[in-house]
Amino acid sequence: MLIDINAYVGHWPFQQLQYNTCEKLLKRMNQFGVAISVISNLNGIFYKNTQSANEELYEELKSNKRFRDAFVPFAVINPIYAGWREDFDTCINKMGMKGLRLYPKYHDYDITDPACIELVKRARDKGIPVAFNLRMIDSRQRSWMDIDYVVGTPKPEWNLKNILPIIKAVPDAKFIILNLANATKLADEEMALVKKTNLLIDTSGRSINDMGVELKNFGKEKFAFGTHSPILDYVTGQLRIESLYDTEADAQTKELLRSGNAKRLIGI
Repeated sequence: MLIDINAYVGHWPFQQLQYNTCEKLLKRMNQFGVAISVISNLNGIFYKNTQSANEELYEELKSNKRFRDAFVPFAVINPIYAGWREDFDTCINKMGMKGLRLYPKYHDYDITDPACIELVKRARDKGIPVAFNLRMIDSRQRSWMDIDYVVGTPKPEWNLKNILPIIKAVPDAKFIILNLANATKLADEEMALVKKTNLLIDTSGRSINDMGVELKNFGKEKFAFGTHSPILDYVTGQLRIESLYDTEADAQTKELLRSGNAKRLIGI
């Protein structure tokens, strides 16, 4: 069984996308044997009011009963936008969304902003995970209208260290790190923090170029299948699991990566 913890519907302003509706994504999932996809609405990254995107996703999911079992919706919340607490309550308690995706770079706040910490604590109290994308697209191909996050500028792409402050602030929350890019090297103290945190890293990011080494460094409980679809291709994340040698991952470990770890963290 495959559970994709990193997929989207919606639009990206600077790139034409395919398979970016629930109907088209479900066909793609069936083609590649994916049973469930965790999805958010890309539009929420760019709408001033992210709740509009959550409502769009909610209505799309209601439009076809086949979507009910195939998709797990995560809400996009901007904690520095007025009314975010009501948006959180609506998404989780009324719409039944199972987690959050936050975009500090796109919504222009610091990851340790008091409002962000409060939001993560609220998610913790509800028992739902909070996901952070280290990057959405390759910054070398960015539009001049996109945010400034080119490596070497004052606000470069994030690496794993950039997520640690929010983990330190709310260490008992559930976290998902998506599209892991750039450096993964951590000091011993930082690695100890990651290992004891209830956290998953998806397999879509370019830094997952040696899955066997990453499993050895972080542990088999820290990774789960993810595609970053429809922005990235649909198979690389899966190949990183299926290409593991038996000496790197036994059958049980591969099942954890395919679906077991996702089921545990997300509660599906």
